[in-house]
Amino acid sequence: MPTDQVNLSVDSNVAPQQSNKEPLLGKDLAQLTTWVQQQGQPAYRGQQLYQWIYKKGVRSLSDISVFSKSWREQLQDVPIGRSTLHFRSVAPDQTVKYLLRLADNQIIETVGIPTDQRLTVCVSSQVGCPMGCDFCATGKGGFIRNLERHEIIDQVLTVQEDFQRRVSHIVFMGMGEPLLNTENVVGAIKSLNTDVGIGQRSITLSTVGIPGRIRKLAAEKLQVTLAVSLHASNQAIRSQLIPSAHRYLLEDVLAECREYVELTGRRLTFEYILLGGLNDLPEHAEELARHLRGFQSHVNLIPYNPIREAEYQRPNHRRVQDFADALKQRHIAVSIRYSRGLEADAACGQLRASKS
Repeated sequence: MPTDQVNLSVDSNVAPQQSNKEPLLGKDLAQLTTWVQQQGQPAYRGQQLYQWIYKKGVRSLSDISVFSKSWREQLQDVPIGRSTLHFRSVAPDQTVKYLLRLADNQIIETVGIPTDQRLTVCVSSQVGCPMGCDFCATGKGGFIRNLERHEIIDQVLTVQEDFQRRVSHIVFMGMGEPLLNTENVVGAIKSLNTDVGIGQRSITLSTVGIPGRIRKLAAEKLQVTLAVSLHASNQAIRSQLIPSAHRYLLEDVLAECREYVELTGRRLTFEYILLGGLNDLPEHAEELARHLRGFQSHVNLIPYNPIREAEYQRPNHRRVQDFADALKQRHIAVSIRYSRGLEADAACGQLRASKS
């Protein structure tokens, strides 16, 4: 179990030192080897650097004891690319919410979700989110910028360091829309797979759908699970909940999803947040089933997690179960996902980079 006494450089006032030099986190072994050779060092230093960054989680080059003291002094202004811990809270179910301060003083939110068998990290892909989904705390806060590759990888290393156990699964379901930051997200996924050692099949990427981006992701030939956030069984409700749906119709999202399945051969997950009295009625289940009939997919039903900025209602357990049963009766694969970390504002839809 994690404790509050962890070596994560906790400091709410000091940001990671900014540098005009490119961070080393996110570079692979070949790139790091080239880098050390450019510094006039032998090639084997690249392997040492690689091990200290990805296996030991070093935060500063000055802490790499196998390097000479004189060389470490020369490297003081070269950043590895790690954040500092701004705030940490633990929910009763042992889910941990982290606020991480980046080099430019921006704050992002990351969540560690432990069970006996696995440790999952919910990572952010942007500072804020431009999508403005009406039920989501992150969307209410607006958008600032995309995260860089190293800032995504750092979140996983931070959780791994805090829990002192290996991260087994990653979900891109934190702050931001991953497919609006495709280059950095795909680069981070490849590094997390190759350098950190997390299997791509243990990584899930969640999107509300951006025109053409699902098709673009398919071309990357990744083995990740794509989770598409529908949250509605028809265009009218989806447009009410997701502003971008006015420009990207439900039928177009589903058409691109079918193309994704054809191109990758991988099953899709559809995320569906149940909002009491709005999209959780029997007719909505029937409508959703019609859309997904014959689809190689699985539906995750997520009872709404309340936020202060919206007045939607969380449906009761009976309503949630009835919706799931209605899909099952229509031969739609479905499961109910009750979010972890609700009491720490760390559950699905609650991330807002605040201490609440």
